[in-house]
Amino acid sequence: MKKNWSLFFMLAALTLSDAALAVQGAVDSAPLNWSAIGMFVLFVLVTLAITTWAARRTRSASDFYAAGGGLSGFQNGLAIAGDMVSAASFLGISAMIFDKGFDGLIYALGVVAGWPIILFIIAERLRNLGKYTFADVVSYRLAQTPVRVAASFGTLTVTIMYLVAQMVGAGKLIQLLFGTSYLSAVVVVGVLMVLYVTFGGMLATTWVQIIKAILLLSGASFMAFMVMMHFGFSPEAMFAAATDAHVKGAAIMSPGGLLSNPIEAISLGIAMVFGTAGLPHILMRFFTVANAKEARKSVFYATGFIGYFYLLVLILGFGAIVMVGADPAYHDSTGKIVGGSNMIAVHLANAVGGNLFLGFISAVAFATILAVVAGLALAGASAVSHDLYATVIRKGRATEREEIRVSKFATLGIGLLAMALGVAFEKQNIAFLSGLVLAIAASVNFPVLFLSMFWKGLTTRGAVAGSLVGLTSAIALLVLGPTVWVGMLNHESPIFPYANPALFSMSLAFASAWLVSVLDTSARANDERGRFADQFIRSMTGIGAARATTDH
Repeated sequence: MKKNWSLFFMLAALTLSDAALAVQGAVDSAPLNWSAIGMFVLFVLVTLAITTWAARRTRSASDFYAAGGGLSGFQNGLAIAGDMVSAASFLGISAMIFDKGFDGLIYALGVVAGWPIILFIIAERLRNLGKYTFADVVSYRLAQTPVRVAASFGTLTVTIMYLVAQMVGAGKLIQLLFGTSYLSAVVVVGVLMVLYVTFGGMLATTWVQIIKAILLLSGASFMAFMVMMHFGFSPEAMFAAATDAHVKGAAIMSPGGLLSNPIEAISLGIAMVFGTAGLPHILMRFFTVANAKEARKSVFYATGFIGYFYLLVLILGFGAIVMVGADPAYHDSTGKIVGGSNMIAVHLANAVGGNLFLGFISAVAFATILAVVAGLALAGASAVSHDLYATVIRKGRATEREEIRVSKFATLGIGLLAMALGVAFEKQNIAFLSGLVLAIAASVNFPVLFLSMFWKGLTTRGAVAGSLVGLTSAIALLVLGPTVWVGMLNHESPIFPYANPALFSMSLAFASAWLVSVLDTSARANDERGRFADQFIRSMTGIGAARATTDH
């Protein structure tokens, strides 16, 4: 593990030297925030120590992918909250509320609304049927190779796109506060992500997420308390001051500022609710607990932590309109927020707690990104090593050592790709990017997962068709929509009129899976339908859940 520490010090030297150059040569660079740098270095040292500890306890594939299934419901719930309370939540949604007011809440409420579905429909059955990935569940009674290939492509697409949102947040945060270039910040995050996953696996990733969740919840609670104290603990006073300070006035308290088209609003809501239930790094977490009861507890605790955090974000967003937006100290020479609107929460930390608390929140926000990208990278690497290599390529004959080695190489590849795409999408709002990811997850993962658990008529051909149609339609509609076709490719008008395609792409995925399954009259399809009863009993009772599922 000495390599971990030597690489860290090389990264620290790169960051600090690049910071010095940036401060000397860049006009718009902020002064170095040494408290933020110190806390960031402390967090990285602690998490690398955890990685070293976890590496010594990671001996099998179960340890690497699922922390040996030894987490309690409370621990896993806090880790899930750490996964969901990401840079997109803390930085992006507070920025949405700052810019759009009331309508920014749709990004918070949509995610919270997805958790009852996970609790009542997915968590218990997933834990009883799966082993390491959600593809274990989808392919339980279906043909392994085609289903796992299709599921892996969906997992990798969602994982990499979600990683991009986190990379953008990391780059902007470090660029603003540490004085480094955007590129070097993205590189540092990517390398640390690879270290956590490669050496520590799920155990290290889980404890990084738990520590980060505690720090972020504590910091956001203090910020919200200080904001409310500024307004005499009166929500009415805060909202009144916000409407007075915002350029849109009282319009920020009314719906329609962000989504005036009802179809757009419904489509985004579908993406937030069902996309959350289709995120591979969240679904993977239900295999880290011992049984279905602990899986349900995980969701219960996670819902509480996540719901509480989004209440805080509401206060932070509206408070920042007054305490940051109306203060010239946080604007550049052109009148725009220094660092862009994604940095609103960070500026608010300075407004309520001074430079020292700014350093703490900056380090915590960076820790947030590190924890989430580690979980995402592990989910993507698991799809490559467990679903593609061990099951499809090696037909179940790969040793655990081989599987883990492939996973580590896959982590490296995912990290490099995430860095490149993070640079390419530098200008995008990170909450909006995450919303697009949820649209893809709702289209490619949720339909086949739901149908595989609840509809005996699903066949291999139907599952593959649903996955591929959901994936291709979601990506195609995103490219043809206003975000990419107009915003990035600079065409005059979009071919597809809506920025959020989930309503259409998820419907196409369900319809394709149903139609192809109904038309499938092969002998294998009839046999797959006949095995549904055994699968359903196991999903409801957990009988046989300790056995491997890859040999069905």
